[in-house]
Amino acid sequence: MSSPLPAETRTLYAELLERLLAEGARRSVGRAPGTFTTKAVKGERYAYFQYSEPGGKVRQLYLGRQGDALESLAARFKSERPEFERERADLERLCAQISVGGGWSMGPRASRVLKAFADAGVFDAGAVLIGTHAFGLIGNLLGLRLAGASLRTDDVDLAAVSLLASSGGRADAEAALDRLEMGFLPVPSLDPRRPSTSFKVRGQSLRVDFLTPGSGEKPVPLPGLGTHGQPLPFMEYLIENPDKAAVIDAGGFVVNVPSPARFALHKLIVAGERPISQETKARKDLAQAAQLLEALAESRPGELRLANDAIGSRGWSKRLERGLRRALDRHPESAPAARLLR
Repeated sequence: MSSPLPAETRTLYAELLERLLAEGARRSVGRAPGTFTTKAVKGERYAYFQYSEPGGKVRQLYLGRQGDALESLAARFKSERPEFERERADLERLCAQISVGGGWSMGPRASRVLKAFADAGVFDAGAVLIGTHAFGLIGNLLGLRLAGASLRTDDVDLAAVSLLASSGGRADAEAALDRLEMGFLPVPSLDPRRPSTSFKVRGQSLRVDFLTPGSGEKPVPLPGLGTHGQPLPFMEYLIENPDKAAVIDAGGFVVNVPSPARFALHKLIVAGERPISQETKARKDLAQAAQLLEALAESRPGELRLANDAIGSRGWSKRLERGLRRALDRHPESAPAARLLR
């Protein structure tokens, strides 16, 4: 089951998250990943911003004819860049310390994909990371080593509400995958007329799935993400009011994850709804829920009650009870949380 991370690691993680959020709130030209350059064309000088895409391809963004305004911008970049590079080096050391101290990391391939999404504004546009990667990050948020989080998976699951995504920021998730140049291809739907909601690297296990609340099989447009999502029941509850979490891979960056309490109760509901043919998945759901329930009952009982109230308002209390009974049969340590939820 779960065990607490060392106090020093918990403190370092809180510092990392705070600094990453502060970094994201600042808008400094020195934080732009690249450099200014100029070209001479027919006796005139033109300014460009040169940068490397995640896949390594070098691009140049045309800025305009060189003049006082662009020279001032380039000077600002040059003066601010050293401070930014020092900050990034500090953050990389902080991530390494957290990893050595037992903090959960997801591995290079999944973190590379998520970093590309973060840089492309996918999480600013409302996407929420779910699944096993979110479970591991929630462990770091709670200061816990969670059993099962260390199981490596290359499945990256993102969920978003269509209206939320279209009314918030805008991003192009599919273009972000293309820029990685990792070989992502759309997974064809059973109905060839329908757009894909999954992308996979041929011959590898690396896969990205886009999900959204709803029912049925028809993909739902996610305008703010530039893609489509596969509708799933109970998803809106899971991704409503998400938390921010720091990924300690790739030098540190921030993603959205479900609140720990909603993640746990959603797992209970899903486990109770799974057919016998998915018993292995149901057991995994229950094991993850049980660890979070045990921790939350002790440290954040109010959050459990609020998450339970949101289930009651949706008329899902019987579904939750069914999953809770199954959890208690296999994980009696969930009993304190069960008393809070009944």
